[in-house]
Amino acid sequence: MEGASEFRSWAELIPDALGVIFTNLSLQDRVTVIPRVCKSWANAVTGPYCWQEIDIKDWSNRCQPDQLDRLLEMLITRSCGSLRKLSVSGLQTESIFTFIAENACSLQTLRLPRSSMSDSIVEQIAGRLSMISFLDVSYCIKIGPYALEMIGKNCKLLEGLCRNMHPLDTAGKPYQDDEAYAIASTMPKLKHLEMAYHLISTSGVLQILANCPKLEFLDQRGCWGVTLDNMFLKQKFPKLKVLGPFVLDTYESDGWDDFSDVSDASEYLAWDFVAGGMGEYYVDDSDSYDGMWDDEGRLDELQFGFYEGIEDAGMYWPPSP
Repeated sequence: MEGASEFRSWAELIPDALGVIFTNLSLQDRVTVIPRVCKSWANAVTGPYCWQEIDIKDWSNRCQPDQLDRLLEMLITRSCGSLRKLSVSGLQTESIFTFIAENACSLQTLRLPRSSMSDSIVEQIAGRLSMISFLDVSYCIKIGPYALEMIGKNCKLLEGLCRNMHPLDTAGKPYQDDEAYAIASTMPKLKHLEMAYHLISTSGVLQILANCPKLEFLDQRGCWGVTLDNMFLKQKFPKLKVLGPFVLDTYESDGWDDFSDVSDASEYLAWDFVAGGMGEYYVDDSDSYDGMWDDEGRLDELQFGFYEGIEDAGMYWPPSP
């Protein structure tokens, strides 16, 4: 019996420790299940330790822009300036890009594929992204060489860049190396570069290789204007791994295939972000704390449903752990 007293209740763990543990759970569980268990878990899951890394890319492909912005603002606010990694797809509004930049003091990895940012937006926010070491702006068709130049000039720590394009966006268009030259002239520390299905030529790639001496990986699959001699690469760049231009496999599992109706195991349920109330997660009649769900006025206006198209989805919440 004495040994039993050595075990402590999970509810007695300090919030920071709980927060670290909860990072191993999915976004669904952290937002919709954990807050329903008890007060201490609800408090812990709204703390910054749970939100230093935010990955909602898969989910963001399937929701409306305004819903996505609201969710992202809520989660980033929870990080309290400690956000290190952000992955989200399809952002549309200038305000959300500005919000991300304003909270990017610790941000190191930023993935924004398929987003509608423009050169002017990048010019406005690039100065606040100085800590970024890895950036993904694949399929962002509204930005060009000027935006990449602004990124390179302000993100001095940048070691990884993804600038892949969809083949339908580049098919039949003439080759141009402006973006390649912008990369070559402003990103000398690059180690990882992806430019699949880009409209670059051999000249552009050679310029990158000449000015990015630390480059270890180059993805040029689908870049039909590029012809590099394998012997030349082995002699001049022995540490460099090059893919392409020929495509021998299914390109990029997290590319346009994300729009497929087939979900992977981590997305076994479709879930919507809809207007509602999140103030009824955990009810304790002996102690009312209606305000704890406010999260600066956002949580009380939000609700997550798991089953798309099913009425009264609240009846189908997954069981608590």
